[in-house]
Amino acid sequence: MFKKILGTGITRVLNLLIGFVTMLMGTKVLGAAEWGIGFTVLTDVTFLLIGVEFLAGSGLVYFTPRKKLSTLMSVSYSWIALVMAFYVLLFWVLSHYPVTFDRIVPHGYEALTLLLTFVYSFHNFNLNVFLGKEKVGTFNWVFLLQIFVQVSSMALFIYVFGIRDAHAFVYSLLCGYITAFLVGFVLMIRMYNREGRDPFFLTAKEMLKYGYVIQLSTLVSTLNRRMSIFLLRRHCTDDAVGVYGAGTQVGEGVKVFGLSVSMVQFSRLSNLTDKEEIVSLTIKFLKITVVLTFLALLVLVCLPVGFFEWLFTDAFGQVKDVILLMSPGLLCLSAHMIFTHYFSGTGIPKYNLYASLVGLAVTVPVTFILIPMIGILGAAISFSCTYAAIVIYQWFVFRRIAEVKAKDLLLSKDDWAWCKAEFFAIFAKNKN
Repeated sequence: MFKKILGTGITRVLNLLIGFVTMLMGTKVLGAAEWGIGFTVLTDVTFLLIGVEFLAGSGLVYFTPRKKLSTLMSVSYSWIALVMAFYVLLFWVLSHYPVTFDRIVPHGYEALTLLLTFVYSFHNFNLNVFLGKEKVGTFNWVFLLQIFVQVSSMALFIYVFGIRDAHAFVYSLLCGYITAFLVGFVLMIRMYNREGRDPFFLTAKEMLKYGYVIQLSTLVSTLNRRMSIFLLRRHCTDDAVGVYGAGTQVGEGVKVFGLSVSMVQFSRLSNLTDKEEIVSLTIKFLKITVVLTFLALLVLVCLPVGFFEWLFTDAFGQVKDVILLMSPGLLCLSAHMIFTHYFSGTGIPKYNLYASLVGLAVTVPVTFILIPMIGILGAAISFSCTYAAIVIYQWFVFRRIAEVKAKDLLLSKDDWAWCKAEFFAIFAKNKN
């Protein structure tokens, strides 16, 4: 198990480093305003993917061990086509209200936003199937291919073709998504076998029943983030969005631990039935994730303001303040990912939705009060308040369902022994 976590961790670290290189090119060459536009487009794509993922998202991890791949493909592909047709119609309607539309999607990037959403939907389907099959190594390999193509193509667009605006970043995303989808599709189709099909509409109904709760939860969580971007564009400038985007990307680099652990956790729990083992693994994963995230945050917040001004430009001096104010929320976010995958992996994702609604209840008043007053600092404070509220709710629910106590969260000798055994097992297997 640790081997999968280590492999995923290495992948996420490489993603972090490559994302860092991408951000350096974006901030130094494109500038704060253009980087802000690119960050907004990426956020819009993430938001639009929520509709797609009702039947073609993370719920596939749960259903892949339980349903025929051919049926899952038929249901998901049909749903992607239906949702994208709706988005095209929606964008056409919104185009008649240009002032409002431009605040949501940057002007001139409407078609690219839709195209990115469309391509990533199929790429994301492949990734979720790999996780559902516990092909974590394949997942990591395809994900790495995506980010390597993104950074290399962005450098090509900037330094060879001379594109010095947000299009360079957006085009690089498109190249990465297309390449990873095509390679991932070839690898996935090898898993296909002629084992018959499950009933189409019955499968779709089951997937929707499971998926709508997950995606409503994701919708609310994304609204928390998208609301900050919307208000920053309304009350500040694209430069402010660029600085805030850089701050969040640097700060969220510590998510590498939570993402690595929770991804393996979700894949594993979806294939387990023993309640005690599920709870035990979840608590161990929670401890590992929070401790590693805390240590990473400690290093990050100790970096001086001058480091970020040197790293990016003088226009990004407030990045340090953003990271500092987001730190409590980032620590809570690490725990949130573990709790979220516990509820999803055990078939009770409704609690993730309730947690997101708690977070939204905090986000709305805090962002509408603080962002007009103190701009990006208000957005950072809102982030921390939101995830603190979410993880407090999730803990109380987890404690009740799993029948655990607060003292169970304390590190023990058994935890160290487990970590040590899992760690040395990696090398033992390699020798064999």
